[in-house]
Amino acid sequence: MSFQKKKVRFLTIVAAIVAFSITAEKFKQLVGENASFHRGKFTILNCFDMNSGTLACSVKEGAKLYFYNIRAARVERARQDTVQSAFVDVMKQGMSKSASMKYAKKEGKKAAKLASRNVKHTLGPLISSGWDFFESVYYGGTVAEGFIRGSGTLFGTYAGGFLGEQRLGRLGYLVGSHMGSWFGGKLGLMLYDVANGMHFLFHSRKLSNLS
Repeated sequence: MSFQKKKVRFLTIVAAIVAFSITAEKFKQLVGENASFHRGKFTILNCFDMNSGTLACSVKEGAKLYFYNIRAARVERARQDTVQSAFVDVMKQGMSKSASMKYAKKEGKKAAKLASRNVKHTLGPLISSGWDFFESVYYGGTVAEGFIRGSGTLFGTYAGGFLGEQRLGRLGYLVGSHMGSWFGGKLGLMLYDVANGMHFLFHSRKLSNLS
């Protein structure tokens, strides 16, 4: 794909997200704050109140980083173990040192990809998703709001981690997971606003028809 096509694709995605955000905001205003989601109850500013907000943010971000790092470390360990064993095996077969190392690195890359696909530890994304669900409900949101926000966080975490790892490896996974978690949660909240607004319009029209 050419640079121009990538640029157009990127701008299209950005425009779609902006349009969706504006639509969600309009629906939120239509429904009213009390019937809409409660993201205003807990913002990034609460993380600096040096009280419960700071503690909540610290626990959440610390847990996410810890489990993301466990996942990345498992993939890296699988790669290193495979490289070492493959190098020893081919050296015993009489292959030159440079050729053995090249072969071992290739096998290590395959093992890392396999470990990435089959890794069992998904606690990081699940904890992040569960925390966002709890946060939404705890601060007055509905169960539906918490579920949609948590689902967005879960999907965003996996998608961001996958894309980041493809481009920058272990560091990319850590950064991508964090960014994807935040972005997915925001998209989930916007989706809830749109769905809530459409339900409000449908209910209002139904009442007007009855009257």
